[in-house]
Amino acid sequence: MKYQVAIIGGGPAGYTAAEAAGKAGLSVVLFEKNSLGGVCLNEGCIPTKTLLYSAKVYDYGRHASKYGVNVSESSFDLLKIISRKAKVVRKLVLGIKAKLTAQQVTIISGEAYIVDKNTIRCVDKTYQCEHLIICTGSQTVIPPIQGIEKVEYWTHRDALDNKELPHSLAIVGGGVIGMEFASFFSSLGVQVTVVEMMNEILNGIDRELAAALRAEYAKRGVKFLLGAKVTGLSQDEEGIHVCYQNADGAGSVCADKLLMSVGRRPVTEGFGLENLNLERNERKNICVDAHLRTSVPGVYVCGDLNGVSLLAHTAVREAEIAVKDILGESEEMSYQAIPGVVYTNPEVASVGKTEENLQAEGIAYHVVKLPMTYSGRFVAENEGTNGILKVLVDDADTVLGVHILGNPASELIVLGGMMVEEHRKLAYFKRFVFPHPTVSEIFREL
Repeated sequence: MKYQVAIIGGGPAGYTAAEAAGKAGLSVVLFEKNSLGGVCLNEGCIPTKTLLYSAKVYDYGRHASKYGVNVSESSFDLLKIISRKAKVVRKLVLGIKAKLTAQQVTIISGEAYIVDKNTIRCVDKTYQCEHLIICTGSQTVIPPIQGIEKVEYWTHRDALDNKELPHSLAIVGGGVIGMEFASFFSSLGVQVTVVEMMNEILNGIDRELAAALRAEYAKRGVKFLLGAKVTGLSQDEEGIHVCYQNADGAGSVCADKLLMSVGRRPVTEGFGLENLNLERNERKNICVDAHLRTSVPGVYVCGDLNGVSLLAHTAVREAEIAVKDILGESEEMSYQAIPGVVYTNPEVASVGKTEENLQAEGIAYHVVKLPMTYSGRFVAENEGTNGILKVLVDDADTVLGVHILGNPASELIVLGGMMVEEHRKLAYFKRFVFPHPTVSEIFREL
């Protein structure tokens, strides 16, 4: 069987590439060993946001009196929350399958193995291709902490399917995944402790906003141990003990459950990648150019596997660019305005340069900052809370970075991304008429 395009991996990059290539009239085969949608849909982006929205609704119920609404009893059913999450995932997986089928994409369930750049073997059959797009995603990093093999810890996958709330939870890693689970479990009444090796949570996010979010969750009872390197783990009848070392010396925290959340790394083994002998950079990531081409003609690498930006929305855009290149259309991938979002409550979103980036690069800048209460809609919907819109600009008022704390930051950040990507000045949005009242109007106040 011969195809014009073969794709390994059915996550955001893979299914996007398959749909785009199929829509363009190319013959496409897509290999996926688990479920369509990849980590993002099945055990990442979508299920976590589904759980977080349930927690947010519960928060609204508990604090409804702030809005003049009396809720006599606010409670939750964890089993129904988990069940709804599974239903959402199933619905979206079926939706992806329907879209691919509509574009005549051949979907092969099984583990693909690369024989060479034009030959894929899967389930005892061999498939030939003219172009190969590899989108195998990433996996959870489990650090070699002393004693880790002797304790029962969760990964994000276990936490998503847990059907019984622990009394207490220790989270090793204060990045995006760690903070989102801290948000979910603390909203449901679990005593959460976050152990983070860096001096602040959310490495890579604007430090001012990260500190503000941490302060908000500290008020809600989440405990943070910063600058704390985990030195050992043990488990007994009391619980799981996390030993750490920080500026104050040695310490430990005990919890019923432990979530390991220190990051992810590209999946590079088990599917014959070594047979291509692709060029790699100093970090051992596969080198790709602006068209997602590798050093081997006809082979493209999109998504987490190339190690540039381990985000689903980046993977989607990379896949589009790769397919355009196969079709002979010249378009290059840009990474200067990739938004990052933390779906806590409140949300944090960031795009472009941070102050730390600009200081390290020696670029002159100044800060334009507004409280989110400049928006009437924000005031109406966020009783007793505030947020921050922080914009970094150069001496010509060209926008270099945009950072938002406050709901709905995830929906607003694309406006900031447009300004960064197009090198717009602060006054750019004043020429447009925004609907009133909306939180987005705050961009006209800059």
